[in-house]
Amino acid sequence: MLKFNNIYHGDSTELIKSVENNSVDLILSDIPYGIGAEIWDVLHNNTNNAYLGSSPAQEKAGAIFKKRGKPLNGWSEADRQIPQQYYEWVMSWANEWFRIVKPGANVFVFAGRRLSHRCICAFENVGFTYKDMIGWEKERAAHRAQRISVIYEKRGDMEAADKWTGWKVGNLRPIFEPILWFSKPYKIGGTIADNVLQFNLGAYNENILKNYGQEPNNIFCIQSQNSDCGLHPTQKPLKLMELLIELTTVEEQIVCDPFCGSGTTLIAALKLNRKYIGFEKDEHYYSVTIDRLEKEKLLINSMFVFE
Repeated sequence: MLKFNNIYHGDSTELIKSVENNSVDLILSDIPYGIGAEIWDVLHNNTNNAYLGSSPAQEKAGAIFKKRGKPLNGWSEADRQIPQQYYEWVMSWANEWFRIVKPGANVFVFAGRRLSHRCICAFENVGFTYKDMIGWEKERAAHRAQRISVIYEKRGDMEAADKWTGWKVGNLRPIFEPILWFSKPYKIGGTIADNVLQFNLGAYNENILKNYGQEPNNIFCIQSQNSDCGLHPTQKPLKLMELLIELTTVEEQIVCDPFCGSGTTLIAALKLNRKYIGFEKDEHYYSVTIDRLEKEKLLINSMFVFE
């Protein structure tokens, strides 16, 4: 069996099988969204040489438009299978998540807006209770909607360009990301109050929200700091992870992140005196996490020496 207070390099869908049953108090993970943000985010069988490439217009626009995804209606019939294939990917490991968490344990999943419903269905199908969707409101977000009038102008169709001035193709500015909140049902015949006494799980600490300047609502407004950027393309704020951990666990409980990326969840757990276990498939991000954990341990130890 794997040991806690460690990060393991490899595919979590396989490694997690070596985690003991009913041993984890919280899973907090920013899973791949399946929308093609990078190679690791391509989770479907369809291959198309234009996917993740770039057009001349995107290259001119710079980093914001660096990668080329697929339009919502796809380029082929195979593209329309992407949501189903994403669901099947989640189903391939969700049952293991259910197995390793204790009764009443919480699970927070960062999932993309486009395919989050597929993630919800998969988690419900393996036994989790879907509690809520928390909206993490970001302070900034790139707006990729294109003016359709520009397209007509390039075609020389000025009449159409004038008619459709102000209209865009794409999405509204994505200023929030969904955080899906699940829980493992407590034992049949008991109550949630009994489960809290037995496992220290099942309730949430509303008082913690005040410490982070939040109201007891399902919208969290946590801004990213400079230190929250540059290590991973989808890096989340450390304070946000700390909030979710303190909201649902107590000290010495075990936090797991099966897709830990640059390790922000594990750093938050370490800072808050929780045990942790994480998995990362990419060798570079695994090394980044190791480095961050070592630096955080040195900082914590130096604080104890100073005191």
